Amino acid sequence: MSARSSPAAAVPRRSGAERRRWGCLPSLFGGRQEKGEGERAQVPGGTAVRREARGGQDGAMSLQSPPAATAAADLPPGPDAKLPPGAELNDEGSAAPPSDEEGGEDEEEEEEEPEKGRQKEMEREKLPPIPSSSGAAAGGLERDAKNQFSTFSNFITTINQKKEDIGNGSSPTQLVIPNIKNVRDLPSICLDVRQKQRISIDTLPQELKAPIPPEPSLPIRTKTVKDFQDDMEKAKSSGDWKAVHDFYTTTFDSFLEINAAFKKDTSSSFNTIEDSGINTKFVNVVYDALLNTPQDVQKSVLKGVINGLLQEWKGPRTKDDLRAYCILLQNPQFSNTSTYVIYAHLLRQIAALTEADHHFLVHWSKKISQKRFKQLVDRLLQFISLRLFPAKPEEFPPMVKCTWWIPSAAKVLALFNAANSLISPPIISYTDFYNSTLDHIDLMEEYHNWQCCGNSHRFSFCQYPFIISIAAKKVIIQRDSEQQMISIARQSLVDKVSRRQKPDMNMLFLNVKVRRTHLVSDSLDELARKKADLKKKLKVTFVGEAGLDMGGLTKEWFLLLIRQIFHPDYGMFTYHKDSHCHWFSSFKCDNYSEFRLVGALMGLAVYNSITLDIRFPPCCYKKLLSPPIVPCDHNTLVGICDVTLDDLIQIMPELAHGLSELLSYEGNVEKDFYSTFQVFQEEFGVIKSYNLKPNGDKIPVTNQNRKEYVQLYVDFLINKSIYKQFAAFYYGFHSVCASYALLLLRPEEVEILVCGSPELDMSALQRSTQYEGYQKTDLTIRYFWDVVLGFSLDLQKKLLHFATGSDRVPVGGMADLNFKIAKSETSTNWLPVAHTCFNQLCLPPYKNKKELKQKLIIGISNAEGFGLE
Repeated sequence: MSARSSPAAAVPRRSGAERRRWGCLPSLFGGRQEKGEGERAQVPGGTAVRREARGGQDGAMSLQSPPAATAAADLPPGPDAKLPPGAELNDEGSAAPPSDEEGGEDEEEEEEEPEKGRQKEMEREKLPPIPSSSGAAAGGLERDAKNQFSTFSNFITTINQKKEDIGNGSSPTQLVIPNIKNVRDLPSICLDVRQKQRISIDTLPQELKAPIPPEPSLPIRTKTVKDFQDDMEKAKSSGDWKAVHDFYTTTFDSFLEINAAFKKDTSSSFNTIEDSGINTKFVNVVYDALLNTPQDVQKSVLKGVINGLLQEWKGPRTKDDLRAYCILLQNPQFSNTSTYVIYAHLLRQIAALTEADHHFLVHWSKKISQKRFKQLVDRLLQFISLRLFPAKPEEFPPMVKCTWWIPSAAKVLALFNAANSLISPPIISYTDFYNSTLDHIDLMEEYHNWQCCGNSHRFSFCQYPFIISIAAKKVIIQRDSEQQMISIARQSLVDKVSRRQKPDMNMLFLNVKVRRTHLVSDSLDELARKKADLKKKLKVTFVGEAGLDMGGLTKEWFLLLIRQIFHPDYGMFTYHKDSHCHWFSSFKCDNYSEFRLVGALMGLAVYNSITLDIRFPPCCYKKLLSPPIVPCDHNTLVGICDVTLDDLIQIMPELAHGLSELLSYEGNVEKDFYSTFQVFQEEFGVIKSYNLKPNGDKIPVTNQNRKEYVQLYVDFLINKSIYKQFAAFYYGFHSVCASYALLLLRPEEVEILVCGSPELDMSALQRSTQYEGYQKTDLTIRYFWDVVLGFSLDLQKKLLHFATGSDRVPVGGMADLNFKIAKSETSTNWLPVAHTCFNQLCLPPYKNKKELKQKLIIGISNAEGFGLE
């Protein structure tokens, strides 16, 4: 131990026997209907969710009317379908079977019209086969216990019974279920992450040349925002909600009605990605008022949504359909778990749309306001969390019967993530897509499933890494590193024994011995000689010091080494004062091995979970992941990424500002600037010129080509001028950190893993500190925190460095430091002592605040070196 010192389909006619079977279907919105209401619950023809291969889309999903009345239904009956004659609501709100006489009369009527029946049957035979998809959940709203809707769980039993009837030939009409094993598998929105094609939506052309189906004519609806608001005010004051109820019932009855109400201009197509054609203000007003309406109004909306999802789809979706999906996603009722079964089917249909349709949805979504965009993302994240860990398990069907819920939600969430990334700055932070619930699942199982089954249809959250928090990703990387360390050490041991040599414990580690006076040269020599051991656990020894490395010496070595390597005297990196960051020197040299070793050093820090005080601009980490896996072909360029003026601002803000002025200059660029496609750089006192393109010195910069000039200049500075230096750095880093886990990371997350967070929250440290020999109410401890909270940022960093060996905050925040203050039974004349291996500060019981502050400042300001207690 070391110590620091110091739309609805037509309903076919059915026989009485068929209608009797509908008696077993429960009503979606259960509860007894009072007499005198003059209304009956309406049940549609049998419906089922189907998957179809259409228009080149494998596994696309839609809702269709089956060839015959079938009780197999994933979604409950819509409001516009009619009950069979004689069927009435029983006490539980479900459809009761008709009498035998009524059934006989209907059979005679059907015999009189055989030709019509055959025509309908022929039309139904043209439809694709309809598999039954499983899924049920609680339906309704839960404002209070008395107003709950009846559940959908009994649908599962009905579905299974009907499947058995079909298999036994008891049903008059065959229900064809092709490839039922794959019903739950959904097509991917994103390509496999491991192919480094995270989502192809943003790479599509601005306008796709896919044929656009004709838009159906829409009903004419003239209600405006003001009309609706007036109706709401009247309803609240009078208690008569009929006008509001009629509006909601009509508007959400079908996709056509949704477009009729919320489309800006029903006579226009709005077939562009730039304008969805949705009257956003009207949609927001209607949804904001919805949750303040009576229960029957809210029920009518859900009935209408179900009716819309049960419509018969023929051919590709129209843009009106996409608009309806976009509007329905924003329904605030889907925040309630009792509506999750409807929400799940909505998500499933959206997830199964074609890539071209997704392209439109992504671009339309980026126009949503930040507040509502965040609400949509949070709703999807909550849906995933509650499906994984339900507060009331009885609310949902068993996971095995709805395995498509989470994949569907993840795919839709990927659309919002793509929309968010298309805008600079993004609508919301990338961290707002994190689902911290995933921190509590078996992450390594997810990781291994993703690695082993990457090309299969098996779902893993690692396919959607934007959902996984940086803390969870750190756990994956740490455990992956540990497994690699164990594997390498085991192989070394086997090799030693096979050669009949005596095993040595040192062979299990990467042992680095350095002198403080020759820190850089000794360190680089050690790493160069021990390339084969870089993936072993790191242990550092300072020559002439008795400290044993249990973590503290390693952190000290990294800190001191980084400081010296990045010193301007070494000439490897240039410090830019305006941006407060380092960048690679463009000076040419014969050997770039030192850059490779610096990359290996940074890789070792990540591999051994050490945070470094490195100030690279964000584009450095973007280059480090270009590509995230080292290519097998050594001729492939590495470290080259798309860069913009925004990237240059992070390194050379003054130059970036000048180039920005050039782009916005209103005069004659060629005459006033007299520039060519040539740049100049100083190298060791010599000015050298470089052409940005062939014969660039003869091509003037004009108003027409200045954008090209700026882009080529930025690319030259960030990519081409330092290619050899960065390529060596890239290979050095990946020689240690080569792992599929890097595919899960964003450039910003790599930076956090390498550097930690520079923002210190000493109050958070105070809350998480543990004590040994002290109580947090003791006078010495109270003095200590009064002093520390009053320190300047510089002194706070020194304290953190003194006690932990690093002045950076780890990924998990201050709580992850496991900081401890122990009582030192020594004279109060002694200075504080720190055990950096264990992040422990030994503090004598100083008598007053002044003495504690004085001794603490002396200790933390003069701490370098290790000894043994």
